[in-house]
Amino acid sequence: MNGAWGLIGAGITLVGVVVTGYFTYRGGRTAAAIQAEPSQRAEDRAAFEAIKKELREDLTATREEVKSLRSLVRAFALYVGALTLQMRDRGIEPPAPPDRVDEYNRTGV
Repeated sequence: MNGAWGLIGAGITLVGVVVTGYFTYRGGRTAAAIQAEPSQRAEDRAAFEAIKKELREDLTATREEVKSLRSLVRAFALYVGALTLQMRDRGIEPPAPPDRVDEYNRTGV
């Protein structure tokens, strides 16, 4: 009978080792997932900051371009106005400006 009890004890021990191994495996995976979450959040935050920085740089460049174009339009409007006055001084009536130019001359926008 001792031999049978030894086999039963060995079988129970084997099942216990397998169950312990399984729970250890699950615990390890859970711990790894918990530790990976802050790392993933840090990576997401870094990606967000990079995107935000790029958008700010694009916005700054666009604002500078708009400012430059406004300056160019104003300078061009003054130049065309001076040419129009020269034409009228010499008795030449310039053609009517397009509607959009007339609107700009009236509103400045």
